[in-house]
Amino acid sequence: MEINDITAEILDASIKVHSSLVPGLLESVYEEVLAYELGVRGMMVERQVPIKIEYRGISLSKGFVIDLLVEREVVVDLKSIEELKPVHKKQLITYLKLTNKSVGLLINFNAVLLKHGFHRIIN
Repeated sequence: MEINDITAEILDASIKVHSSLVPGLLESVYEEVLAYELGVRGMMVERQVPIKIEYRGISLSKGFVIDLLVEREVVVDLKSIEELKPVHKKQLITYLKLTNKSVGLLINFNAVLLKHGFHRIIN
């Protein structure tokens, strides 16, 4: 499956989850339900994936964790907050750089319309 197909499927699943659940729930609820929805669609989803930092041949653990890694290609960072800030995009960019992944999705389920809370970031 190509990256664009994966991200389109994640967007579609996110819209379904957003319309089924009310905005304002805890992030962990959206993570659980979105992972389930993607799994039902036959997609491989890893949850709470730790990120290691490689420095001078040594692997260091900082405690960064990816909410969802879909098809081992797309990093998904979920939020349920009033408003996304620039730091949230920087966080996703950090995850992409540390994992050497090319595409990430930042999804804020607290947005009234999901299209306002859905951002695609390219590394």
